[in-house]
Amino acid sequence: MEYRRTAVIKLDTPEGADGSLRETVEQFKHCANTASEWCWHGDDGYHVTSKAKAERALYDRLRDETDLTANLVQKGIRRAVEAVKSGVERLKRGENTSQPHFSADSAVYDKRSATFHRDHVSLSTVDGRVECDYILPDNSETPPTKYVSDEDFEFRMAHLQYRDGNWYLHASMRKVEANDESPESKSKHRTVLGVDLGVNNLAVASTGRFWSADEFNHWRREYEKRRGSLQQCGSRQTHKNIESVGRKEYGRFEIHLHTVANELIKEAVENDCSHIVFEDLTYIRENIPEATWQHVWAFRRLYEYVEYKAEEHGVEAVQVDPRNTSKRCSTCGFTHDANRSGESFECQKCGYENHADYNASKNIGLQYLRRRQNAGDGGAPVDVRLNRGTLNVSGEYVPPASTEA
Repeated sequence: MEYRRTAVIKLDTPEGADGSLRETVEQFKHCANTASEWCWHGDDGYHVTSKAKAERALYDRLRDETDLTANLVQKGIRRAVEAVKSGVERLKRGENTSQPHFSADSAVYDKRSATFHRDHVSLSTVDGRVECDYILPDNSETPPTKYVSDEDFEFRMAHLQYRDGNWYLHASMRKVEANDESPESKSKHRTVLGVDLGVNNLAVASTGRFWSADEFNHWRREYEKRRGSLQQCGSRQTHKNIESVGRKEYGRFEIHLHTVANELIKEAVENDCSHIVFEDLTYIRENIPEATWQHVWAFRRLYEYVEYKAEEHGVEAVQVDPRNTSKRCSTCGFTHDANRSGESFECQKCGYENHADYNASKNIGLQYLRRRQNAGDGGAPVDVRLNRGTLNVSGEYVPPASTEA
């Protein structure tokens, strides 16, 4: 049996955090109101109530207009779509209504944009993460202390709200009675899709599928040549022409990255994967020294597209520490610089040979498994999906159940 509760938690914000939270909420409202305007009037004279359609139309624009994370931009758009849906239903019933407008100082957080702890929360803001302690009643049987302190209650999502000079977290919490869980849910294996990013191959999945960067690199060089030629002209129109080239470049790349993101998600769904695992992009430039600024931008954009698109398919995009993933053998675990030479991988210990990016994609998936195992959260076993069969955290290959797998 499942129990749901809403815990209203007062936050103790650290010095200097108030401004970051306020600006985050303002930009979140901007996303919601922009989406509400677009959805209410539509692009063809009709109200738009499709989250996917609204996100396709507005995501890139709002990412450029704000400093919010991809997840918060997505949540702002979706909040507007839900409000427009409600308005449309009222119109169908013949009731008077108007375009939704968001003026309350609030924003929506889930477990991707917030990390919920039992005594504090870490919130994503326009200035990075902000940690706020909870201010809870001393009586352990008084809500919200009763639910927050109970390890059986799990944080699902929350609305951050500012009122009367204080910040509050309206946290949605869920409790599932252990004896009500079905044996199937406890024993069912889940799999993850590891993804390696690179300069020659934009993405390589642990299933063995490659997305070549040839097209991306070709147009990157072409647009660089065009900018270089324009800069030599020295005319008054040069600056405008260079900006026009830049817009065309981004437009072409974004269409390409949307396609790759959709195909990555399709690969995950077809292989029953619960997670798509990328390497942590924080230090991607240091990890891939040969990557240009366009590559770095493309890697981050691709992850953002996968992150917000995957949710509607029940798949989650995550990032893991990429250390040693390029030089560790995914078969025996032996790690050495000499294992990798360019795009070739040959383990100096067990002799395993394969494409270096494919080996890295398996290691990225395994890195998530190790992190999950070390967290001690138990749950159903998780494996890395390969082109045939799976690989578990111990490095053991499990062949497919049939020749068609």
